Amino acid sequence: MIRRLQPDEMDELIEIWLASTIQAHPFISENYWHESESIVRNVYIPQSETWVYQHQDKMVGFISVLDSLFIGALFVSEPFIGKGMGQSLMEHVKEIYPSLSLEVYQKNQRAVHFYHRQGFRIEESAWQNETRHPTWIMSWQEEKTQ
Repeated sequence: MIRRLQPDEMDELIEIWLASTIQAHPFISENYWHESESIVRNVYIPQSETWVYQHQDKMVGFISVLDSLFIGALFVSEPFIGKGMGQSLMEHVKEIYPSLSLEVYQKNQRAVHFYHRQGFRIEESAWQNETRHPTWIMSWQEEKTQ
């Protein structure tokens, strides 16, 4: 079931984010992610529209959209990766927003391939100064029917 994040669920969301982001980005120091926790908790998530995937009364993934157009986070707990939950979260926000963009590390090939399968296309290359790694800016646009 997909539903909006509730204010009292921030600790659970951060737990998923931290474990998942460390696992997805082994090329970046774990310390960077631990140091980023405060800004994710206190700035990015509160400024975003966030939906969670609930499985058997437990949050197992989430997606956050900033400014009605930028996917700032899409994470699923490791045991649930590949079970369609990330795709369901993505489909949910694609029903709400007519266009979306995101930034993904080029070395995170699993995520790049996932986003391609969801209809996202690479628009440009960028550089993440804090982590010193290249990223892709990817975008998706709802198809207009005649």
